[in-house]
Amino acid sequence: MRIFDKLPPMDHLRSEKMIFVQLIMPVESAHRAITYLGDLGLLQFKDLNKDKSPFQRTFANQVKRCGEMSRKLNFFKDQISKAGLLSTPRPALRSDVDLEELEVQLADHESELLEMNANSEKLRQSYNELFEFKLVLLKAGGFLVSAQNQTSTHEREMEENLYTAEDYGDRASLLEQEMQPEPSSKAGLRFISGIICKSKSLKFERMLFRATRGNMFFHQAPAEEHVMDPVTGEMVEKTVFVVYFSGEQAKSKIVKICAAFGANCYPVPEDISKQRQMTSEVLTRLSELEATLDAGIRHRNKGLSSIGSHLSKWTLLVRKEKAVYDTLNMLNFDVTKKCLVGEGWCPIFAKPQIQEALQHATIDSNSQVGIIFHVMNAVESPPTYFKTNRFTHAFQEIVDAYGVARYQEANPGVYTVITFPFLFAVMFGDWATAFACYWDHWCLYCERIDLDLRYISSALTLPRLGSFMEMAFGGRYVLLLMSLFSIYCGLIYNEFFSRSFQIFGSSAYKCREPNLRPYRFGVDPRWRGSRTELPFLNSLKMKMSILFGVTQMNLGIILSFFNAKFFGTSLDIWYQFTPQIINSLFGYLALLIVVKWCSGSQADLYHVMIYMFLSPTDDLKENQLFWGQRTLQILLLLVAIIAIPWMLFPKPFILRKLNTERFQGRTYGILVTSEIDLDSEPDSARPHVEDFNFSEVFVHQMIHSIEFILGAVSNTASYLRLWALSLAHSELSTVFFEKVLLLAWGYDNAIIRLLGLAVFAFATTFVLLMMETLSALLHSLRLHWVEFQGKFYYGDGYKFRPFSFAAALADVDDD
Repeated sequence: MRIFDKLPPMDHLRSEKMIFVQLIMPVESAHRAITYLGDLGLLQFKDLNKDKSPFQRTFANQVKRCGEMSRKLNFFKDQISKAGLLSTPRPALRSDVDLEELEVQLADHESELLEMNANSEKLRQSYNELFEFKLVLLKAGGFLVSAQNQTSTHEREMEENLYTAEDYGDRASLLEQEMQPEPSSKAGLRFISGIICKSKSLKFERMLFRATRGNMFFHQAPAEEHVMDPVTGEMVEKTVFVVYFSGEQAKSKIVKICAAFGANCYPVPEDISKQRQMTSEVLTRLSELEATLDAGIRHRNKGLSSIGSHLSKWTLLVRKEKAVYDTLNMLNFDVTKKCLVGEGWCPIFAKPQIQEALQHATIDSNSQVGIIFHVMNAVESPPTYFKTNRFTHAFQEIVDAYGVARYQEANPGVYTVITFPFLFAVMFGDWATAFACYWDHWCLYCERIDLDLRYISSALTLPRLGSFMEMAFGGRYVLLLMSLFSIYCGLIYNEFFSRSFQIFGSSAYKCREPNLRPYRFGVDPRWRGSRTELPFLNSLKMKMSILFGVTQMNLGIILSFFNAKFFGTSLDIWYQFTPQIINSLFGYLALLIVVKWCSGSQADLYHVMIYMFLSPTDDLKENQLFWGQRTLQILLLLVAIIAIPWMLFPKPFILRKLNTERFQGRTYGILVTSEIDLDSEPDSARPHVEDFNFSEVFVHQMIHSIEFILGAVSNTASYLRLWALSLAHSELSTVFFEKVLLLAWGYDNAIIRLLGLAVFAFATTFVLLMMETLSALLHSLRLHWVEFQGKFYYGDGYKFRPFSFAAALADVDDD
């Protein structure tokens, strides 16, 4: 153990040390102090008013006012968007804007805009009505003129009859007497004209027919122009109609049906001269309303442009003020001492910066009393805070998706930077991912010139594309490493050169058996097409998968040792780490694989591992790889058997013994879960010791032991997915290449060749580069989350979320 004491402390693998602090701020300087701390972004406040509702807190009115201002700003943003304007920020002449002044200014802008919207809506409604009236006059007037012409013709025909009017009255039949034309005022025939949506015209006609029992005549014609729907604001097709009827009862029914179907009725005179005069008046009023509407829209757009130039600045200011008052509501307000008391977590390195910010807040607010800042001891566990940069942030998010690390436990994100894209590449292993490097190059270029992809997508009016581009941009370094490792593994597998030999190599060369001597780089491409290609590649990739799996799982076990050493839990070292590391049956299998590769032996490793358990004392004969192998196997088998009770029984009983001694007044120092001494390091968090429960501890240890024993087999077998997916990807690419591209290229026909090339490109893009990429990505996540992190990673912490205005700015950009 002394050897490990000389190793570096591995500070870069653990979260930042945190301290629990208390702030006592005078009322006059509290707002400015919280603002400066928000600019700094290194202090996470604790809510001291959890028992109070949001309306019972001290600054509830200020939060409500900020919420109302946010509503007004969102209203302005919607209006600017509907008007098709762009909110272009201008350099502000005044850097400091008073919140009270801004509230009054926003209220004035809102009332003015609401008044303009109301006036514009009234004018638009009047314009629509006049426009519909014009369409009705043109169409319905034509109906009436046509009816009058038909009536005049019919009268002339009746006058030219052989009978006089008197004789005709005596001799005509009843039906002919009823058909004799009379003025509409004498006959009681009336009409109603109007306009209705084209989609409702058929149902409207049927309802009129049923309501009047067929005692009406319905004439309709489509309107020549589209009309704006006042509800949706869209241009819709409408139909002009004229309903002829007789009687007041029928009129009442028709008017009600028109109102039910949303049909607008307009009066049309029968006299042609009056129709022309009314049409002229309507056209004049329409031109006047168009001029008025255009002037109103220009005035409204000018006001919206003025608001849009300050919208982002006002939004940021309101968000910051709301965030400040939300934080102030988390503090305790002491009425007698007129001060606010707050508590929270901060990294140790941020302590001088926070003290300097509080000192500036006291000076700038002209407060006579300074802000008190002192460190306290905390019972709860501190939050976890890892410093990340643009490169490591995405990899840390992959780890945090499984669970945030416990305070100061080993961070697997450091290893995930390399192991995650490498294991992905082992499964994918294709040089075709080289095209992804172009995307990464463009993302890095956008990063260098500080170009936000969301602005591009918004300019193209493609918000979903913007979300996808933003997600891909956030994982640009993950994609870069995945592409580079995939190209490397593809070159190792020599898929490109193997296919080149298939196309350009001579038949004699392709028929030769591969050279059994080691190839200079990767797999000898002459294995391609040979009789032993598939068995050779299967054996190679399966053994490589076992080697990678054993290496990564042992790394996880070693990290569990460093965790136990860091937290001072010697019981975990002796009764958890030690039996796990010496139980190296699969480590022995990895050793056999390496020895077999180096020696060129023909030993059957399956036979060796099976009979190691069934007949450990038998002679290995031709399966012996080195001297003393049988003795080593017996020793490893005995150690594996001893390791099971070693993990299961000692730790729970030792903990019960130490707990009994604790209540008898003896020492309990061994059970301390951390080596931190609060007297020597008062800036550190106090460890939390829970009550001891023997049954719970024993069951937990039993579950952990069983899980490790079963996982030693299942987790090792789980790494065989590296072999399976690599083989599947290789075979799929071979099928698409040979059965599609080469088969089509064998025909002396340009159309077949182009068709084969299109099918090959489609299959390569959607099957290999999309589905296979997603599959390899998910399997790589599984290997890291379960097989690797399960050996040492608890992941039951919570992330450090400091009060920062940068988060508010990010929310503004997302909106």
